[in-house]
Amino acid sequence: MMKRYYETPEELLKKRWPDIEATDPQLRLYVEPIVEDVRIRGDEAVKEYTQKFDGVATDELRVRPEEIRDAYSAVTEGQVEALKELKKRLESVESKRLSLLSFTIQIEDVGIECTVRPLRSVGCYVPGGKAAYPSSLLMNVVPAKVAGVEKIIVCTPPGRDGSPSPLTLVASDICGVDAVYKAGGAQAISAMAYGTETIPRVDKIVGPGNRYVTAAKQVVSNVVSIDKPAGPSEILVLADGTADPKLIALDLISQAEHGEGGAYGLVTTSTALADEVDEALVEILSGLPDGEAVGDLLAQGGFTYIVESIDEAVEFANLYAPEHLEILTEDPSGVAEKVTSAGLVLLGAYSPVSATDYGMGVNHVLPTGGYGKVASGITVLDYLRTVSVVESSVNGLAGVRGNVKALSEAEGLPNHSLAVEGRFN
Repeated sequence: MMKRYYETPEELLKKRWPDIEATDPQLRLYVEPIVEDVRIRGDEAVKEYTQKFDGVATDELRVRPEEIRDAYSAVTEGQVEALKELKKRLESVESKRLSLLSFTIQIEDVGIECTVRPLRSVGCYVPGGKAAYPSSLLMNVVPAKVAGVEKIIVCTPPGRDGSPSPLTLVASDICGVDAVYKAGGAQAISAMAYGTETIPRVDKIVGPGNRYVTAAKQVVSNVVSIDKPAGPSEILVLADGTADPKLIALDLISQAEHGEGGAYGLVTTSTALADEVDEALVEILSGLPDGEAVGDLLAQGGFTYIVESIDEAVEFANLYAPEHLEILTEDPSGVAEKVTSAGLVLLGAYSPVSATDYGMGVNHVLPTGGYGKVASGITVLDYLRTVSVVESSVNGLAGVRGNVKALSEAEGLPNHSLAVEGRFN
């Protein structure tokens, strides 16, 4: 079912960062006129593109309070509680991370306070269309809230009834966003980047989207900060002969459920385990309503790589830099210490990707396409700026007086030294 390799799969590695382009040039050319049109015509253009691409005519772009109230009646109590629990766990993790970022240090008679300040405003894009992603809204908004961002808005496409997904609206309300707007695609990205009569301009745009959304972010990245490109879901399972083949099969299937373009891999030291995983996949898929479709996705993006040792498996994982790396070995913690490149590392049989997607408290907005070598998942850090505050006494300034003179003159900037010397004359 999944393609099998016995030597380093170079064809897979060549499709990863840094050998891939974040945006298709032709796609960029397609979205640029849309972005420019919204920049010039504002709300009118957003509404026209919403009618064209989403098939929905809307007079109001901003979601009304009564629409949010009505949304609660369209979701279950269990869904609301799950969102609240996820929010609570994310807040715990990100608050702890935030608490570790500020410190004060004294170097002789110079006091330096290293602290952080939040961005002023953030726009979160939430996909709509065939599926709603309220969990992704929480993953992007909660860290921004913990950071102290003053204004947070959400743009999401309206459904056929003219209103966004009820669960997305409920998630927005639970997180306390300032406003939700009925806009999707490249037009929403442009609206948040430049501002319209209704949708305010923001300092940073975050959130997953289709390839048009990703391309639009690249187009506006010169005027607004954006998050890292996020592609289709990925999982790499690193396993030895002690792993349960059924659990591996279930985790591969769960990620393939996300749709086309994903990557679902197993790197293992055991040929017997690889065979058992293939058998388990066939058995499980035969009992699923969407088994045939998921099986096709696994055939397209799935692979198994048989290696001689765990060290060789780790070496491949670090080269591949998967979004999710599950380690199912006799000593998962020991193996994890050697991992340098992955969006998220999950240890043992009871830490599946799907649990971290929806409930454990870590963020599921992670680098894909091999960007795990140089990028991280969304955290409170993405909504902060580091700031240093310096206060020196006369003795502290005197302590660096000679160094300032030596280095400023060496760099041809003698007036820098004069600014210091003037305080002693």
